[in-house]
This record gives sequence, C-alpha cells and structure tokens, in this order.
Amino acid sequence: MSRFGLRIGFTASMEQYQPSYLLSLVDDVERAGFDSVWVSDHFHPWFHTNAAGGFAWVWIASAAERSKKLSFGTGVTCPTMRYNPAIVAQAFATLGSMYPGRIFLGLGTGEAMNEMPVGCSWPPFKTRVEMLEEAITVIRKLWTENFVDFRGKFYTLRKANLYTRPSEPIPIYVAASGPTVAELAGRLADGFLTIPLEESHYRDVLFPAVRRGAEKAGRSVEEIDMAVEVYVSYHEDYDAAFRSVKCWAATLLPFMFKYPIYDPREIESYGNLVSDEALKKAWLIGTSPEEHIRHIEHYMKLGFRNIHVTSSSPDERKTIAMYGRDVIPYLKSTYK
Repeated sequence: MSRFGLRIGFTASMEQYQPSYLLSLVDDVERAGFDSVWVSDHFHPWFHTNAAGGFAWVWIASAAERSKKLSFGTGVTCPTMRYNPAIVAQAFATLGSMYPGRIFLGLGTGEAMNEMPVGCSWPPFKTRVEMLEEAITVIRKLWTENFVDFRGKFYTLRKANLYTRPSEPIPIYVAASGPTVAELAGRLADGFLTIPLEESHYRDVLFPAVRRGAEKAGRSVEEIDMAVEVYVSYHEDYDAAFRSVKCWAATLLPFMFKYPIYDPREIESYGNLVSDEALKKAWLIGTSPEEHIRHIEHYMKLGFRNIHVTSSSPDERKTIAMYGRDVIPYLKSTYK
C-alpha cells in the first residue's frame, strides 16, 4: 500500500497560455481544491499558431507568492543542456527557501525544441540519460553538502557552495515513458512521472522498471510517489472541446522526442499527420463531470495517487470551477 494520499494537480501550460493569464488562474485553482500546479518548462512550444513561451521558474515564484496552499514545480525541467544543473539547484533551493514545503522539481532527458534553439547539440538518448543521472547527483550534492568539488563526465564543480538552501527537502520527480529512465527514477528520484500510455505498458514495462531501480537503491517502491499527467478538455459542446486540443497533435508523434526537430512551425506541420481518432484516444474530451471523474479513477486504479490535469479546454475558468464543484470533492471524499 502506497504511503501517498490522493493529490490532484493542475498544469500551467506555458506553451499554450501567456503567463499573465495563467497567473490570473491561480486563485481559481486554489479555491477549486487542487493540491499542486505543474508548470511546463519550455523554450519553444509544441506549436506555432497562437503559442506562448513564458519562463517557468519566474512564473513559479510569482504564482507561489499569490497562493497559500498550492505546491508548485516543473513538469518538467531538462537540467543538462541549456541549464547547468548547478543553476537548477540554486534556483530551486531559492524557491524552496522562500516557499518551504511547497516546491518540487520535475526532471527529464529533454526535447530538441528546447535545447537546440539556444545552440545546444542533441545527443543520443543514451548520452542524455547519463547526463540526467549526473545532473541529479550535482543537484543533490549542492542541496546537502558544503563547498562541493565534483568532476564527472559532463559537469564539474569547484568548491561550489549554495548559501541559500531549501528550508525543507525538495522532492525530485523523474519523468519517463520507457524503462531506462523509469529505472533511473526508481534509483534516484522521490517520484516517478509519466503520461497517458497503454495500460499494459504501465503494468509490464514502466512499473517493473521503477521497482528494479528502487531495489537497486535498497529501498521499497512504496517510497516513490507515482504521478501521471492526464490530458482533458471540458465543454458541454463536444466539438468545441475537441477543437481545443488539436494544437497538441504533434505531442503524439514518438519521433518528435528522438530527432533534432526544434522549429515550432515545423512541429505544427507534423501535427497534421495525427488523426482525429488518435487525438480522441489520447485526450479525454469530456462534456460532463462524470466523464472526468471516471477518467481520473481509471489512473487511480492503475496505481497512481498523484494525478495532474493538463486542460486544453475552450474555457479554462469554467473547467477549473467544474473540477472544484464536482470532480475534486467527489474524489477526495471517496478516496480518502
């Protein structure tokens, strides 16, 4: 039995909405009873038309200042190329110092759209996994040790010392959709984060990989917070709700994560290859609260207790209000 209770989060999609608008939603999200806000950390967005590109770390600080209860973190940061991991450690140590117990850090192997535009190369997957593992080592050392000397394969520290430390430990989540990084999450992270996938892929691939990693680290898999991002759109008009998710089509193409494709105009054009049927399978296009409840319950039954909702709805305030009125109270009272 997991030691983690049910938590429901909301995604601040920095690619889709301008930061000022997302900031205006923070009070609504808190009143609705969400527990957390996961912030996408991108340099380029997944599409070009009507896209946005705010900086996640700046937004987190401003949003946390507005909130009293919500926790905030990235979903997710690549700490290996455009960011030096020591700077990631400093940034989140500062956030953790100012907002104790309300900051977390999501990490991943990255996407070409965020690294290549600023002059970084796009290494093979194996190299990026090695970089991520070393980056986590650097971050944790700086959070817990003094005047750190470190010489790794990719990063070097010379008597590096953080003079502002987090007031409480900052949970690190590692995002993965395949077994290699899922095992890394089991070894090194406080939480594992994934996305909507086939049920058998969780059961036969990802969960066993997390467990293997935990066992290698000498700990129980029950110590790892199992988190999932779910994709939803809400409106009484089904067609309106569906049209609102079409901008995300390219995210369903696996090759987008593998190859050096980084121009949002090109990415958007590849989205035209995705069928409506594929989008409807990946996204919940829900016209009633009951559909959204059943969708989250599905992931809970698979073993997730930390579920954050990425909404691409025609009216986000309306969606947040519906969750606060119907979805969150039901789930929190039913699954205590």
